[in-house]
Formats: sequence, C-alpha cells, structure tokens
Amino acid sequence: MATQLWAMGLVVLGTLVGAFGPILLKKASAKSLSKLSSLATNYHLFGGVALYAIGTIIFIPALKGGDLSVLYPFVALSYIWVSLLSIKYLGEKMNKYKWVGIALIIIGVSFIGIGSQ
Repeated sequence: MATQLWAMGLVVLGTLVGAFGPILLKKASAKSLSKLSSLATNYHLFGGVALYAIGTIIFIPALKGGDLSVLYPFVALSYIWVSLLSIKYLGEKMNKYKWVGIALIIIGVSFIGIGSQ
C-alpha cells in the first residue's frame, strides 16, 4: 500500500499537537505534586495529558492511509517540536549538538517520506 500524503500530514499534525503535552507537563512539575488536592488543581498536568491523548487520537485515522513502517517514524518529529517549543515557552537554550540532532531527524524523516513514494 502506498502511503497517502494526507496520512503523513495527519501524523505531522498529531505530533505537533502532542508536543505541547510535555511543555505543559514540565510546567506542571514546577508545582507541588505531593498531595491529592494539589494534583486535582494542577491544570497544566491535565492539559499535558489531554494534548498527548489528542495527538494520539489524530494519529489513529492516519494509519488507514499508509504503512505503519512509513508513518510511525514521523513520530520522531515530536522531538523537533518539543525542542522548538521549549525554546519559546520555557526559555530553554539549544546547543550545536541539539541542532545537529534536529537536522538528522529531519533528514531521516525526509528519506522515509521520499522512499515511500
């Protein structure tokens, strides 16, 4: 089965949505998590888990449009999104090794996308 372009796009969208999950979980970790009452009011925690779930739900219909061996490696794009979102929303710094890693992920995912055509 040839992997459809819409399926790849849906996976990319799912990874982008899901990448906001770890950002919110990082913010949730700054609050006290020792009591049940503090967990119940930690909206970053609930938001992070929800975004992870939404990203996964977006991924599921994409599986109809192609081979898992092509679509699943696109999930590695979430590492890129999380790195970029961490810079913007958490003020984290990137060094040259992280940028090289991002470039390698982009190259690898591109090869998979090109090889599926």
